[in-house]
Amino acid sequence: MKKLLLTLNVEDPINGDDTALNGIRLHCIQSSSHSHHSYSSVQSDVGSWGRWTDIKWCPSGFLASFQLRVESFQGNNDDTAANNILFRCSRGSFLKGGGTNWGDWGTWSERCEGKGICGIKTRIEVPQGAGDDTALNDVIMYCCD
Repeated sequence: MKKLLLTLNVEDPINGDDTALNGIRLHCIQSSSHSHHSYSSVQSDVGSWGRWTDIKWCPSGFLASFQLRVESFQGNNDDTAANNILFRCSRGSFLKGGGTNWGDWGTWSERCEGKGICGIKTRIEVPQGAGDDTALNDVIMYCCD
């Protein structure tokens, strides 16, 4: 059986043009392994800013569904779009990413049965130059049977 781990690419608040969540990376290891240092990774596009957070994982089971925390359009103020992600693990626990607290949590995705979440697709805004940057704007997670 395989175990899925998570890291986020997050720009910490800078009191300027914040982008918050820039990327999501999923890591896969054999659950029989006693080390989280030997794994394969999958990620989609990643924004231009931020740093990768420490690896997190469900205490048991697999990633089954998620919520994305998104800040709505701020008019003339600084926009960030996606800020954090929260996963529901298959055995009932929750796994919260290390993003920021701006915005509101969306609805839960459909629950993945079988082997859980195993793929990812993100929508990233390209750098805007002198304009307001947002980086990660949306994510789709894929289920494996």
